[in-house]
Order: sequence, then structure tokens, then C-alpha cells
Amino acid sequence: MTVFARNIATWMMAPKAALALTTQYIRICGAGIFFIVAYNVIAAIFRGLGDSRMPLLFVTIACCCNIAGDLLFVAGFHMDVAGAALATVMAQAISVVLSLIIIRRKNLPFHMKRQDFSFNPEVRRFLKVGLPLTLQEFLTQISFLIICAFVNHLGLSASSGYGVASKLISFIMLVPSAMMQSMSAFVSQNVGAGKEDRAKKGLKIGIAFGVCVGLVIIVLVQLFGGAASSLFTTRAAFIRDSWAYLKGFCPEAVVTVFLFSLYGYFNGHGRSTVVMVTGILQTFLVRLPVSYFRSVQAHPSLTKIGLACPTATVFGIVIAWLYYLHMNQKMRQFKAQ
Repeated sequence: MTVFARNIATWMMAPKAALALTTQYIRICGAGIFFIVAYNVIAAIFRGLGDSRMPLLFVTIACCCNIAGDLLFVAGFHMDVAGAALATVMAQAISVVLSLIIIRRKNLPFHMKRQDFSFNPEVRRFLKVGLPLTLQEFLTQISFLIICAFVNHLGLSASSGYGVASKLISFIMLVPSAMMQSMSAFVSQNVGAGKEDRAKKGLKIGIAFGVCVGLVIIVLVQLFGGAASSLFTTRAAFIRDSWAYLKGFCPEAVVTVFLFSLYGYFNGHGRSTVVMVTGILQTFLVRLPVSYFRSVQAHPSLTKIGLACPTATVFGIVIAWLYYLHMNQKMRQFKAQ
């Protein structure tokens, strides 16, 4: 990402007026990827222990540092895009350092030794579960980059509006992402304890809670999406295009919670391969084709392009739900034996 930053920006069809700034942002964030990975690993350790408060503390620290960094580098030093990227990387770095200090002082149910940081039999099991999830997440993010390229082809206003919308989407997707992570930890703990019924109950409650939150988000986006977009830009055209995309995307706040809760349930059982297959199918059979078709129409609509995401997610829900029914049937048959 640091060496090929300009190539990546070009492949993404970044408008010429924003090519240099896009390159700067990619290069700085690419250089700081270590801290992003380290943060997620440490947060996963705490979630695996059933402690979701410490990851919340870490991300709160990162958010506060990021805001302070934006004010310092962008508003204070006028570093523009480079300042925003630098603030993001520094915030992650500070969060990682503080989390390492806390994890060393916390009484964990295990001891971390230098000898543990080596290849061992657990690595194979870790990769068996982790690699499918990695591939699925990688391809999903690639698909959103491709959608960004489709939008960039529509011009600077649409590109900038999509960029603003993406910032808001990162907040919208916090609920589904948190639900999947917490569901994975909750289900795996209960499955390990032989409490499958409790795992299923947690799945149902998680879906119900997430859907309620998602419905509130949809209403807020439909009514105040323009006001929310104005927090990131003062250009009327960018605000208009951002809101247009959000109107199509916002149903994702509900359907993704449903799908990601199922994903968390599967991950908690170690069935990460089905998560990967479902993600690949919905990405390449629905999300990308629909987005491309909407972007090449005579009068492309950002709202219709945005609708490609929830449409793909509904497709994924059908696949995941069928597998959930199949999986539970197999478990009932196993108990009957």
C-alpha cells in the first residue's frame, strides 16, 4: 500500500483532482496497518474472555485521539488529507500501546510468555477457522472498492458524496459488526460448555435487538441523512449525493444485523467456511453486478447503487438461514443417536 499507493488510487479511478490526495491517504494508512492489526488482535483476546468493556475502552481512546488529531493536524496545521490519515494512524498506535500496558497489568486466566509467540499445533486450528474469514472479509472489502470505482466514474461530485457517505456508513455498520463479534464469543463459550440451547437463545435475542436498532438508524438516515453528511462537508452537491447513496444503503442497517448474527453463530461453532462461501456468493452474484448495472444506466442513481448492498445481504440471509436449518437438523439427528 505504501509502494503502490498511486497505482491503487489510479485503479480506483480516483478523479484527477483528488489523485494526489488519495495517494497520500493510502500511503500513510498503509504504513500504519500494523497498529490496526495489533488493536484487533488484542481486542479479540478480551472478547474471547467475555470482556467487551476493555475493547470499548480501547476504541473510545482511539476515537478521542483521532478527533484530537484531526483538530490538530487538519484544522491547526492545515495538513489536509495527510493530516486526517496521520491522525487515524496515531490514534490506533496510542490505543495499542495503552492496551498492551493494560493487558500486562490485568490478571488473565493464562500467562503470555515469549515462547508462546512461535509456531505450534494451535496455529493449524487457528488458520482453519481464520483463513476462510480472512478471505471472505478481503473479498468483501475488495467489492466495496470496486463499487467505489464505479461511483468514481460518475464524476467528482458523486465520488466525494460517496466518500462522505462511507464515513457515515462506518458508524452505521458498528452495530452489525459488534453483534457478529459478540455473537461469536458468546456462542463459542456456550457451545464449549455444552449449552447449545443458550447459544440459540442468544442468537434470537441478538437479532431482535439489532433489528430494533437498525430500524431506528433507517428512520434517522431518511430524515436527517443530509444533516449528518454536512458534518463532513459544506459543499451542497456532495451533501446531496451522500444523502442519495445513504437512502439506498440504509436498509443494510437491519438486514446486515440479521446476517452478521448468523455469521457469529456459525463462527462460534467453527463453521467459518459457510460464512466465506455465503460472502463470496452474495458479493459476486449480486452486489457487484447490480452496482455495475445501476452505474452504467443512462441516468445513474446513487440511491439505486446504494440499494445493491442490502439486496445482496438479503440474498446472503437466504443462504445462511437454509444452512442454519440444515445445521440444526444435523444436531438433532446427532442427539437422537
